[in-house]
Amino acid sequence: MTSHSAADRWAYWQALDSGRLLLLGAAGMLVVAAFASTTIQASGVQWRTALAFGGFIAFGELLRLALPGGREAAPIAMVGAMSYALLLRVPPYASGTPVDRSPLLVIAVAAVGMAVGALPHVAAGRPAGLTGMCTRLIAVACVAFIFRPGLAGYLVSQHYERPWYVALAVMGPLVALGWLADTVIGALIRADDVGARFSVALVDELSLQWLLGAAVCASVLITVFGAEVMGLAELAVFLGPLLVTQVAFRRYAGIRATYLQTVRSLARVTEVAGYVEEGHSRRVSRLAVAVGRVLGMNEPDLLALEYAALMHDIGQLSLAEPIPGGATLLVGAADQQRIAELGADVIRQAGVLDDVAELVRCQSWPARGHHPPPSRGSMIIKAANAFDDMVGSSTDRERSNAALDRLRLDPASYDKVVVAALAEVAGRRTAWRL
Repeated sequence: MTSHSAADRWAYWQALDSGRLLLLGAAGMLVVAAFASTTIQASGVQWRTALAFGGFIAFGELLRLALPGGREAAPIAMVGAMSYALLLRVPPYASGTPVDRSPLLVIAVAAVGMAVGALPHVAAGRPAGLTGMCTRLIAVACVAFIFRPGLAGYLVSQHYERPWYVALAVMGPLVALGWLADTVIGALIRADDVGARFSVALVDELSLQWLLGAAVCASVLITVFGAEVMGLAELAVFLGPLLVTQVAFRRYAGIRATYLQTVRSLARVTEVAGYVEEGHSRRVSRLAVAVGRVLGMNEPDLLALEYAALMHDIGQLSLAEPIPGGATLLVGAADQQRIAELGADVIRQAGVLDDVAELVRCQSWPARGHHPPPSRGSMIIKAANAFDDMVGSSTDRERSNAALDRLRLDPASYDKVVVAALAEVAGRRTAWRL
C-alpha cells in the first residue's frame, strides 16, 4: 500500500507540474545561452548600464508583491527589465549611437538581477518564486528578441534618427505584448494549479492585473525616454513614483487578505461554540470554491462563494440546542431555512456583504421546484455542506462515494451538474508548487 501511494503521488506530481517544469526548462535554456553569449562577447558590454539596470531589477524583485489569490508580481523588476530591453541610448554616449546590446545580454542581466533580488527571500525562509521569475524572464525575452537588433537599429542609427513618436509607436505595442505574455503564462500556470478553465483564469488575470499592467507599461516608456535625457540617474529619480504605486497595490492586497481572515475568524465562532464539527466551515469552503472553478465561475463570484461557504452555518448560533455534529442535513427543511435566514440577517448587518448574505439565505432551497430558483452559488454550498455533513474529515473513498450516490439520488434537492462537479473535485489532492 505504501509503495502504491508513493507511486501515485509521483505520477500525480508529474502530471500536475508539467507546465511549470516546461516553463522552468525554457527559462533555464535561455539563461544558459545568455551567459554563454555574454561571456564570449564580454568586451562589447557596457557594464555601467548593465549594472545599473541589474541593480534596479534586483531591488524590484526584492519588493515583489503578494496579490490576491496567491499570486505574486514584481512590477518594479518588470519595469527595469523591459526598459533595459527597449533602451536605445544613454548619455554620455554619442547621441547618434545606440546602446549596443543583444537580446541574450538583456536576458543575462535580467536573470542575474532577479536571482540577486530573490536571495533575501530565500534567506528569510520564504519561497524563491522561481515560477514568477521565469514567467517574467520569458516575457522580457519575447520583447528583447523582437526589438533587438532590427527595430532598435531602425529607430536609431548613425545616419538617421526617427522622431520620438515613431519610437513610441513601436515600443508601446511591444511593452503591451510583454505584459500580455506574462499574464497569459500566469493564467496557464494558475489554471493548472487550481483546476480552473484556462479561459476563465485568463479573464481573471486580465481583470485583476490590467491596472498594474497599465502602470508598468507607462513606467517602461517613461524610463526609456527619460534615460536618453537624464542618463542612468533617471533610475533613481523615477524610483520614488514607482514605490508609491507599489505601496498602493500592497495596501489593497493587504486589506483584502485581512478581510478574508476576518471572515474566517468569524466562521470559527460556530466551531468554538460547539455547534459544528471542527474544520467543517473550511472544508465546505474549499469544496465550494473547487466546484465553482470546475463550473467556470469567475474570481469575484468565487470570492463571494468562499465568504458564504465559510459563514453558511452562522445561523446555528440562534439554536437553543446544537444539532448533533452540526449536520443541518439531519433537520427538516423548515429548520434549515430558518437557520439560513438568520445567518443571512447576521451577514447583512456588515453592510457590504449583501451578495454573500443572499447566497447564505438561498442555500437551503431545493434545486428544482422553488420559485425563484436558487443561484448556482447557493446550490454549490448546499451540495458541499451536505457532502461534508456525511463525510466530515474522513478520507475513506467508499464513504465519499456513498455520500455522492445519496446526493445523486435526490436530484430535486441537489443540482446534478453541481453534484457531478463535486464528484470530480472531492478527494482531489492539493496542488504542489515549485
